[in-house]
Amino acid sequence: MTVKKPPLDGVRVLDFSRIIAGPLCTQQLADLGADVIKIEHPVTGDEMRARNPRGDRRGGAFLAFNRSKRSICIDLSGAAGQDVARQLAARSDIVIENFRPGVMDRLGLGPDQLRAADPRLIYVSISAYGATGPFSSRPGLDPVLQAESGWMSLTGPIDGGPTRHPLSLIDIMTASHATSAVCAALLGRHQHGGGDFIDLCLLDTAIGALSNAGVGYLATGHLPERSGNRHLLAAPIDLFETATEPIYLAMATDRLFADLCEAIGRPELPTDTRFDGPSARSQHRDALKVEIERALAAESAEAWLEKMAHLPAGVVRTVDQALRSPEVQERQMVRRIAEDDGEIEVLGTHFKFADNVVADFRPPPLLGEHTDDVLASVLGLDEAAIGALRDEGTVV
Repeated sequence: MTVKKPPLDGVRVLDFSRIIAGPLCTQQLADLGADVIKIEHPVTGDEMRARNPRGDRRGGAFLAFNRSKRSICIDLSGAAGQDVARQLAARSDIVIENFRPGVMDRLGLGPDQLRAADPRLIYVSISAYGATGPFSSRPGLDPVLQAESGWMSLTGPIDGGPTRHPLSLIDIMTASHATSAVCAALLGRHQHGGGDFIDLCLLDTAIGALSNAGVGYLATGHLPERSGNRHLLAAPIDLFETATEPIYLAMATDRLFADLCEAIGRPELPTDTRFDGPSARSQHRDALKVEIERALAAESAEAWLEKMAHLPAGVVRTVDQALRSPEVQERQMVRRIAEDDGEIEVLGTHFKFADNVVADFRPPPLLGEHTDDVLASVLGLDEAAIGALRDEGTVV
């Protein structure tokens, strides 16, 4: 029987990135079978190692974005370390970095320099504001981009102030965009033989994600208002109280609204002129919420959700309740990885294929865990040569 290999088996990624967007992209590429070599600072490593530390320099934030990679520590401040990195790049298909524009150029590892040596190389730069433009040299992190892109103006209680989303959603979306771009560039290289330079930034991701809110403003000139738990336009989409705890309902269409009214024993509501059609329901959303909650007060959240199993409705869970739920477990979105001293739990991959396979999960690496392995297997260095690099402080 032929053993299937993941779709990116045989593809090598040289990963200079840290924090979230770059590492999450390369973790996704590792899930798809790529050999990801993570270049880390010899002393600090990826800064995420220090967050929520466990004692082995793999903080919870680092564990979230770095499974299935090989870690090698190189001092890039010196010519010898830069030369080692160039040799690794020459044997790689993809280079990914998320320094500010110009940093990699100063190290002799910029896109023009590396792609001149290998035109088939796919070079990915992830930054806050892009490789070009008036803000290109500025540093920026997800929370700042949430503020600058208009996101925070839309988030939070209706009568409150701008609110940051606690998850780094701009980073996370940028990572997925980067993964998509890399796969497209690999296909393009297969078709025409050349690599590419991919310029991704958090600002572009954030502005693109404004989607209907952004285009709605461009079309009408009206700024979207902060909507709290409600939808900007449609109703009933909100948090609704029951006899025990709130549930979230999302019934934007006439059909869904009619089905909801049947489920809660209020089949007459769709014929009420205040609620007859999407525009009317949006205009009278407060009155509609009163009517729905009056019905929901008769029973528990559990009872209502059982009656609404055919509708988009759900209870508000805590993180632990969500992760331990049967549907999350069945989808294998929490996985255990065996280590020498036990097991660790990580989030699963969203890649689910009918005919392809994803790579087996490996533990997120210790700092510099694979330095010798990478230098030997990729560059063909022997113990003496590796020892010399270590003695001079080029690698750790």
